Amino acid sequence: MSDGRGEADEKGARPVGIVLVSHSAEVAAAVAGLAKALAGGAASVPVAAAGGTEGGGMGTSAGLISAAAASVDRGAGVAVLADLGSAVLTVKALLAEDDELPDGTRLVDAPFVEGAVAAVVTAATGAGLDAVEAAATEAYTYRKV
Repeated sequence: MSDGRGEADEKGARPVGIVLVSHSAEVAAAVAGLAKALAGGAASVPVAAAGGTEGGGMGTSAGLISAAAASVDRGAGVAVLADLGSAVLTVKALLAEDDELPDGTRLVDAPFVEGAVAAVVTAATGAGLDAVEAAATEAYTYRKV
């Protein structure tokens, strides 16, 4: 069963996609790797890093974010987590456009690292977009002392 957005898992469920937007390509890739590793590899969860600019510099790129969202879209929604101010503003601007991001794309208000881990772990259980967003948002309450 395929609609061009990737294969469903063995139960027919489509996973929520996760996009991590950072001003740094290295940071986005590292957080994606950490989240997948802490989720036991989470091979079934499509995760994409959208960091930096097309030229490899610091900043954010609407084009990279759009491409990342399209690459993880499996039809169950896409959760986007962003690190800082202009990354958030870029995602919001893309969401305001009708055709820039896949249907069901949602900017998630969560801490970048802890939220990414919670989102990927939750998506790996087969949970839907609402549960993935709730888990990532709940990461604000994680205490370190």
